[in-house]
Amino acid sequence: MDSRVSTIARYTLIEALRTRLPLLVFAIMLALASAAFFVQSIAITESARFQTGFYGATMRLAVVFVAALYVMVSMTREFNDKALDVLLSLDLPRSHYVLGKLAGFLAVGFLIAIFATLPVAWLAPPVNAAQWMISLALELSIVVALALFCIVTFNQLVPAACFVLAFYLLARSLTAIRLISAHPIEGADTPVQQAFQFLADGLALVLPSLDAWTRTEWLVNEQAPWSLLLQLAGQSALYVILLAAATMFDFYRKNF
Repeated sequence: MDSRVSTIARYTLIEALRTRLPLLVFAIMLALASAAFFVQSIAITESARFQTGFYGATMRLAVVFVAALYVMVSMTREFNDKALDVLLSLDLPRSHYVLGKLAGFLAVGFLIAIFATLPVAWLAPPVNAAQWMISLALELSIVVALALFCIVTFNQLVPAACFVLAFYLLARSLTAIRLISAHPIEGADTPVQQAFQFLADGLALVLPSLDAWTRTEWLVNEQAPWSLLLQLAGQSALYVILLAAATMFDFYRKNF
């Protein structure tokens, strides 16, 4: 890795560690772990499974929101403080800046995934917890790359956050949408239904089915096949590369 890219990545990681992000993640983890103990206390049967499943499902959504929001807020602050103008005035290619920020944010996402798995390591078997952590880190890598792309493209926090939220919800529910469109209760041969099914299949070609990542049943039921995790790693790398390329393309078009 180029020294300038690694320097930007290192300072991005240091910035995240010096902000209130670690405290925020710890507070969320503590709150959800306490809520999980409450769920265990009111469960009539299989209380441990309910406790683990509740923490895994809620913590996944919480860290996705926190990671995406942190990337967008950090970049927005850098745009507003004119720090980007100073960097680009130096002998620094824009591609190096994007790659450095992305590498730093990816490292932040991996640290968040490790930190979020600490209670899971106590509640679930070690192998299950490790698989869940790896999958969460891969999922956060896609979310982080998407958040960086959106904030560079829109330059404003609210539109970028809305796009990331819509993308994530659609990607999480894409499998269910395809099943509904392929097996309707009635009107299967109508043009509207066929158009809906064509649209759902088209979206499946370009969007990741994020419901396949970080499944809660990996914590409470059987382990995931390692081949599946390798497949998810390949898909995550592909989407991160595509989003990084799109970010650099849009970044080069802007005038700062």
